[in-house]
Amino acid sequence: MWSVFVVSVALRAGVQALVPATSRVAPSAQEGAAACCNRREAVAIAGSLVAGLVALPALAEEAAAPAEAPPVAVEFPTDWGLTQDYYTDAAKVVSHMKLATSLDKGAPNMEKIALNTKKEMSDFVAFYRRFTNVSGKQSFSTLYTSINVLAGHYTSYGPKFPVPEKRRKRLYQEYAEIEKNIKKRR
Repeated sequence: MWSVFVVSVALRAGVQALVPATSRVAPSAQEGAAACCNRREAVAIAGSLVAGLVALPALAEEAAAPAEAPPVAVEFPTDWGLTQDYYTDAAKVVSHMKLATSLDKGAPNMEKIALNTKKEMSDFVAFYRRFTNVSGKQSFSTLYTSINVLAGHYTSYGPKFPVPEKRRKRLYQEYAEIEKNIKKRR
């Protein structure tokens, strides 16, 4: 309610600044009560009231906005590391990357998940890029790109900073393509 008052006072002051100085002079006793509000002042008052009423729903929505939801508890994965089977490892790395990408600021275990995911991504690339039969696959090249994006994010911003929405959207598109290629054994 206080914000509505402040907005209406500010609007009234702004409208009054536009009214010429001659109309803002207090009426003399001779002019009587009829001269206290000329047409310009009436329009100025009406304008400030309308502006205040228009701003009221926006202010009500702002005041009624719910508080941020508490972070959702994320189960810490226990299956870190490589099995040396490409499709199993690729699916596992993608699932861990999806989990790390989905975490928002303040999520429990965010730093641990990010650090373990980064280590797993590095191990995956270091192990599989030397095999020509694997490094030529579509799933590997797309996964390699995704790994570079996520690892670069963690290198630049650290494991405590969540992935920005624009980068997250792009990574989810790449994850979907990788999973499709893994199912087709490409």
